[in-house]
Amino acid sequence: MTKFILGKKSGMTQLFDENGNVIPATVIECEPMYVLQNKTVETDGYNAVKVASGSTRAKLVNKPDAGQFKKAGVEEVKKYIREFEADEGVEYALGQEIKVSDMFSVGDAVDVSGVSKGKGYAGNIKRHGQKGGPSGHGSMYHRRVGSMGANSTPARVLPGKKMPGHMGAVNCTVQNLDVVMVDGERGILVLRGAIPGPKGGLVTVKSSVKAK
Repeated sequence: MTKFILGKKSGMTQLFDENGNVIPATVIECEPMYVLQNKTVETDGYNAVKVASGSTRAKLVNKPDAGQFKKAGVEEVKKYIREFEADEGVEYALGQEIKVSDMFSVGDAVDVSGVSKGKGYAGNIKRHGQKGGPSGHGSMYHRRVGSMGANSTPARVLPGKKMPGHMGAVNCTVQNLDVVMVDGERGILVLRGAIPGPKGGLVTVKSSVKAK
C-alpha cells in the first residue's frame, strides 16, 4: 500500500536506542488530512488521491478550492491541497480523515520532499565546491570564477557551465529515511536523519521506492 502524509518540519532533535546510541532525528508536525477526490484510470488516466491539510481562514481560500471542500463534505477549509499516487483499486471515502498513525508505523522507510533552504546569490566555491586561488596576498585572485574555457571557437560560454548564481530554494528529495516514532494523538512523525527545508517548511512524506 502506498503511504503518504503532509507535514511541517518542526526541527531536529536526538533520541537514544536500547543500546544507548544517539539517533539524529527530525520531527515533523502532521495535521490530519481530508480526502477531496479519488482519481482513477477510467476517469482521469491515472490513479491518485487528492487530499487537503493545514488550517487557514476561509476568506483566504479561492472559490474553486472552496467548492472542492464543499463537494467532499469537508467543513473547514484547508491551506494545502496535494495529490498522491494511489494503488489501483484503493479508494478513500470523500471527506475521510487520515492521521499520521493511520499511514505510518515505526520501521517504515520513507522519501521526504520539500523546498531546500534558500542561500541567496553564491559564488563558485560555495555553490559548486570549487577550490579557490592562491591564498597569498600577491596573487590578487582568491575566490573568483576563473577561465570560462571558451576562446574564439565557440566564442561563447556553453550551457551548463558551473558559475555563480542563485543557490538553494529548489525542490529536492531525501530518500529511504527510517521512521523512529509515530504519535497519532499529537500528530508527530519522527524520522532518522535530516530532511529538506527550514523550520515550518511544508514537506511531503511518502513510502520509499525501495520499500515498494
